[in-house]
Amino acid sequence: MTQTSAASAAPLPVPETGPPAAPSLGRGVRALRAVAVASCLPYITLKVLWIAGNRVGIPDDSTLLDDRIAMAVANSVSVVLDAAVVVLALLLTRPWGRRVPAWLLALPMWVAAGLLAPIMTGYPLQLAGSVVDGSRPAPSNSEPFLDAWVFAVVYSGFILQGLTLGTLFVLYARRRWGHLWRGPLGDPRTTTTARATAAAGATLALLPGVMHLLWATGATTGLSADRIAERSTDFHLVEGVHALFAVVAVAGTLLLAFPFRAAGRLSPRIPLATAWVGSGTLGCWGGFLFLTTLLPTDPDQRAAGPMVLTYAVSMVAGFLLFGSVVSTLRRRAV
Repeated sequence: MTQTSAASAAPLPVPETGPPAAPSLGRGVRALRAVAVASCLPYITLKVLWIAGNRVGIPDDSTLLDDRIAMAVANSVSVVLDAAVVVLALLLTRPWGRRVPAWLLALPMWVAAGLLAPIMTGYPLQLAGSVVDGSRPAPSNSEPFLDAWVFAVVYSGFILQGLTLGTLFVLYARRRWGHLWRGPLGDPRTTTTARATAAAGATLALLPGVMHLLWATGATTGLSADRIAERSTDFHLVEGVHALFAVVAVAGTLLLAFPFRAAGRLSPRIPLATAWVGSGTLGCWGGFLFLTTLLPTDPDQRAAGPMVLTYAVSMVAGFLLFGSVVSTLRRRAV
């Protein structure tokens, strides 16, 4: 008969319990984060130099030199906005980022998507257009206000920011909120308020959508005299991009909010992505352009009333559509 040793009779150690360890980042995610941060540096560097009085990339006759105080303020705001991209890249890839309240992440990402998406779409089209008509891909102005290389550096950085930050956000959202876009479209739990908000936003979006389409196709309705004189291929392409995103925003939001049989077995992911980016473009670019019309400027260069109205309505429509998307997602989480 064998005897049980004291060691074998001792109870087995109980492993310590606690919150699960955060998954380690793969090389791909770390590379995306590094590119996102690095792509911000040229833009921030240029802005800081301009704030300090350096004129690198600014021609002698540039209108940016007319008001140094306004330029310094605008550049300071730009630095803060682009620095936020660095914070978002860290938030999406660090363990503490999973503890951030949803709204504190979702709202800045919505703004970033809305501001970057038209640039990511429009600038390559401008490059293609410049090959056709021999012009340079830059905002339409009768007098250059920045050297051509500045646009290439800055817009290329914006495109990299959009691609890397967007990919990181998709990976993050899939881990944290992936359950929200499972199931059919037109969830019956969608509230009447969400559907009414979607309908109101879609109705208001008709105005900017139609106006951007008219301007893209050559109409001068509602444009100020200086804007008519400055039109170019770039102008028409950019206006077409804004018209496209207005359509995308409305279509995606309505598909999320209402049970359309024609949508069939379409996954909610596609309407959600289009509603998210499209509403951000309407709201954020509409708000930005509306604010620029409020800045003091030469009376001859002041935006016409229909332009101001278009930008203001675009801003309101974008926020309404975004509100409907958020409300719909919250109900799907119940």
